[in-house]
Amino acid sequence: MELNALTAISPVDGRYRRVTKGLAGYYSEYALIKYRVLVEIEYFIALCETRIPALEEFDKKKYPEVWSIVTSFNETDAKLIKDTEKITNHDVKAVEYYIKQLFEKIGLEKYTEFIHFGLTSQDINNTAIPLLLRDSIENEILPKLSEVLTVLKSLGTLWKEVPMLARTHGQPASPTRLGKEIMVFVERLEVQLRQLSQIPY
Repeated sequence: MELNALTAISPVDGRYRRVTKGLAGYYSEYALIKYRVLVEIEYFIALCETRIPALEEFDKKKYPEVWSIVTSFNETDAKLIKDTEKITNHDVKAVEYYIKQLFEKIGLEKYTEFIHFGLTSQDINNTAIPLLLRDSIENEILPKLSEVLTVLKSLGTLWKEVPMLARTHGQPASPTRLGKEIMVFVERLEVQLRQLSQIPY
């Protein structure tokens, strides 16, 4: 089946895709694979900055070429990793093998054994997932919530003199103003935004 609103297993990828597609770059399997590649590459570069004798002669001018494994990563690369996973039956191991193959292509085969050196799969996952959460919140969620706040503040000002009947437990209560009630939601959202921005990754 082709992915569409009727075949998706989640409304997020189905009926709401048009408004949630920006999140695919963070919460899809493709995104998780890409972030795993990012962590592996960052780790390898960090290892090269240590005093491991076998890495002391690594030419640091090669860093941009190594880093391009992340910046040029695309869906075709993710599919190659998924194909390898069918053989390894291990998602993170498939990422490791993919990077090793690329190292061999760019003449760095001497250093392939330092990819994933001293790591477990959870070291990769427990770093990749917080990174994608951080990026999704900073790049997608906080900006969208800020837009909502801007609109609500504008409406709160525009409607500050519009009277309305308040309700309590579904029953008519004392009168209030529409702008004031909108600003209640502004205040609640601002509290939530502050809390969200303080969560450590």
